[in-house]
Amino acid sequence: MKAKLIAVGERAPRWVAEGFEEYRKRLSHWLPLELVEVEPGIRGKNRDVARATADEGARVLAALPKSPLVVTLDGRGRPWSSEQLAQRLEHWRGQGRDLALLIGGPEGHADDVLARADESWSLGPLTLPHMLVRLVAAEQLYRAAAMLANHPYHRA
Repeated sequence: MKAKLIAVGERAPRWVAEGFEEYRKRLSHWLPLELVEVEPGIRGKNRDVARATADEGARVLAALPKSPLVVTLDGRGRPWSSEQLAQRLEHWRGQGRDLALLIGGPEGHADDVLARADESWSLGPLTLPHMLVRLVAAEQLYRAAAMLANHPYHRA
């Protein structure tokens, strides 16, 4: 199984990009992870936010690989403990499909994206900057994969 993290937004701050790259490398032999950045919709004075979100959604859906299992990262999704995420990852591997994790823009996901999702994952009740979500998601995927491999990274 391969995974793509498809995220609205470009040019992450250096510390986010470096952190993401560290966990991407650590994950490489358990779960190859690719970051796909999608151009955000145009926002500003006299701009239609709904249109911007819909445009982002169309670009996110266009970036999906063929027949993936789609998981949105969304505050209204299911919050999983690290152990539960490891169980989900094991389940996803058993599906025989590649994985696509989706991070929306400032207003969240477009309705079309939410309708396409197989599951929705919440990182908790906090509102996190979308660039930080990339890093947290990558670290949690690494933690879950390490748990499944009986690696000592997770010591809860």
